[in-house]
Amino acid sequence: MTGKQIAIIGGGPTGLMAAEVLSLSGHQVTVYDSMPTVARKFLLAGKSGLNITHSEEYTRFAGRFGQSSNRLRSALDAFTPDDIRTWASGLGTETFTGSSGRVFPKVMKASPLLRAWLGRLEAQGVKVLTRHRWSGFAEGGFAFETPEGRTIVQCDAALLALGGASYPRLGSDAAWTTRLRDKGVDIGDFEPANCGFDVAWRAVFRERFAGEPLKAVTATSDAGTFPGEFVISRHGIEGSLVYAHAASLRDRLASNGKAALTVDLAPGRTVERLSRDLARQDVKASFSNRLRKGAGIDGVKTALLRELASPANLADPEQLSRLIKALPIPLLRPRPITEAISSAGGIRWSGIDNGYMLRALPGVFVAGEMIDWEAPTGGYLLSACFATGRAAARGMEAWLQ
Repeated sequence: MTGKQIAIIGGGPTGLMAAEVLSLSGHQVTVYDSMPTVARKFLLAGKSGLNITHSEEYTRFAGRFGQSSNRLRSALDAFTPDDIRTWASGLGTETFTGSSGRVFPKVMKASPLLRAWLGRLEAQGVKVLTRHRWSGFAEGGFAFETPEGRTIVQCDAALLALGGASYPRLGSDAAWTTRLRDKGVDIGDFEPANCGFDVAWRAVFRERFAGEPLKAVTATSDAGTFPGEFVISRHGIEGSLVYAHAASLRDRLASNGKAALTVDLAPGRTVERLSRDLARQDVKASFSNRLRKGAGIDGVKTALLRELASPANLADPEQLSRLIKALPIPLLRPRPITEAISSAGGIRWSGIDNGYMLRALPGVFVAGEMIDWEAPTGGYLLSACFATGRAAARGMEAWLQ
């Protein structure tokens, strides 16, 4: 194949994965990124342990992307979680599976993997230009603002891998939406995904328990019932178990104006057992002691019941047992998108062909979180970014031929 000039705009894992595929095919690839260094969100995710993919049964894994699961399936099939682990191993990063099924590098950090990856790309001839902020289309090419001034880049094809709207301080500020809408690209408004929610806590509860985790609970919403834990925050609730329900709760708030996350504070006990054991407690004992002895509940769980239930319900063993098993936490709104781990919304699938090229802009391809899909945390987000980056690269190769 005769090498072509390829511009990849966005130096996150999506863009870097596309650069790897295209450079291996002999193309001259340049990655442009607005920040001083590439893959900043990738590095941030790896500070507490880079969750690179998930080990669950593949059909279940591939269904974790909601309404976009069918559209993403071919990209995921071409770069499965097993393929990701093999790819990482080839870069000197061995992985392991945690107790939750999540897959991590043994060193837990993202930086060694990224260094090795950038070294591979350099050896394959990929050029990386930082502090190059895409400012729009110009003269049949792409305009960039750089420290040396404005420059126009001409290329045979381009991939936009600019991310969604979460973590704007790391480069994903969604400034590209106006430029693409002006070209007729249909883009859905961005919304927070994998986010926390505001709750109207009373001041005394907020001051005492902000930062406290609720462990060994299950939570229920329209998305289903899942075990895990979450954290009381000054604003409301956040954490992995909340994120698992975030899309469902966000959409219910938007459609109904109200929503609640229903929490089981004692998953190992039935309502009948709780009611019986609570009724046996000395009525003269404090509420905290009765809960601790009769339900195995104390600390923040006890405080949460006091915060959300009426005194009459707390005094009645049967009503209290039902609340312990299904305590609704009423939500006000999602936290701002700037705090969210990821975003929903973006370029609608109807405007993208099967090779990930924009129908309105021949020769311009898109991948990653720019597209309207979302997934829970647990390695799914990064897996799909890798997979769509590779799929867009393959689509570009086919189009160039």
